Amino acid sequence: MSSSAPMASEMPAAAAAKPPSAPAAGSDFALRLRANSEYVAIPAFALLMAALLFAVFLAAIGKSPVDFVDYVWRGGFGTAFSFQNTLQRSSPLILTALAVAIPARIGLIMIGAEGALVLGGFAAAAIAVPMVGVVPPIVTMPVMVLAGVAVGAVWVGIAGYLRYARGVNETISSLLLTYIGIAIMNFFVEGVLRDASNPNKPSTKPIGDAYMVGKIPGTDVHWGFAVGVLLSIALYVLMTRTTFGFAARVTGGNFRAALAQGLPVGKLIVACAMIAGGCAGLAGYFEVAAIQGRANASLAAGYGFTGILVSFLARHNPLVIVPIAILFGGLVASGGLIQRRMELPDATVLVLQGLIFVVLLASETLYGRFAFFKPIKGRDRT
Repeated sequence: MSSSAPMASEMPAAAAAKPPSAPAAGSDFALRLRANSEYVAIPAFALLMAALLFAVFLAAIGKSPVDFVDYVWRGGFGTAFSFQNTLQRSSPLILTALAVAIPARIGLIMIGAEGALVLGGFAAAAIAVPMVGVVPPIVTMPVMVLAGVAVGAVWVGIAGYLRYARGVNETISSLLLTYIGIAIMNFFVEGVLRDASNPNKPSTKPIGDAYMVGKIPGTDVHWGFAVGVLLSIALYVLMTRTTFGFAARVTGGNFRAALAQGLPVGKLIVACAMIAGGCAGLAGYFEVAAIQGRANASLAAGYGFTGILVSFLARHNPLVIVPIAILFGGLVASGGLIQRRMELPDATVLVLQGLIFVVLLASETLYGRFAFFKPIKGRDRT
């Protein structure tokens, strides 16, 4: 027994000072990459399964899935013209997807971007009409932006306030507010603000070419796309690199714990809802000032509902929203070509989007079920 003490004392000093199993930086990165890879693998699997189901649907009605893929490529990405059309269609998708992603960071599922887009675009057009020809565009256009963003922010902010103050389910309230917003726009467009010189389609008076948003130099894509990309980056920084974003994530993770820590939960909920509404209202402004030139029923084109799917596929990550929105922008842009060449209704693309959404929701049950995505730390840190 006494001989064991000298043996312990004779251990080299370097061995005694060596920290226990210090992991290498490279193995830590590999561990995180493997643990987070399911957030790419499972949505990709959902897309593949939805594509297979849609291929079966096409085959059942006597159409070729290969032809469909070919026309989607040609209509959305195959030429410079089609790709620029895709980027233009993806602009409102980026902004409406952000309107879903930001509340999701605080644990809210809000699907009212369509209503905020419609009301934001209507507000921008309504405030511009009396200013056309009287106030210069350099003043009128910022006022239009502020009107669209403010109206959208207030509209979705109502759903956020109802959620915190009265416990009203934000998904239901934001959806109902969407239809109310569309009804309000139709009431004024078909009533006191209707342009009498356009009897075919109820619309406000046109804002005029001088008040329209221009194109990005060298392209046919309006500036709304660039604004959407920059706003995605800014909101990613806000939600991941600031105290506001940290407080929002804490609230989304555990509502009661956030209250116990003294976080202003009510203000955080309303703020995230208003940011979301502002993004959708900005999309409405660009639809009026870059595409339509006036407010009418064309504002309710379904971009807000497609944005829900874009956000869920991107896992509510503002940076990932951009490429996913471009993908779906290509699907929307190719709808006309598919209709002409395959003799399918334009709503065929909506069938594909619906399948993707259903399969994506079903795939949520797969998270955390595969051992591959939960590596044993001891094995990965050798």
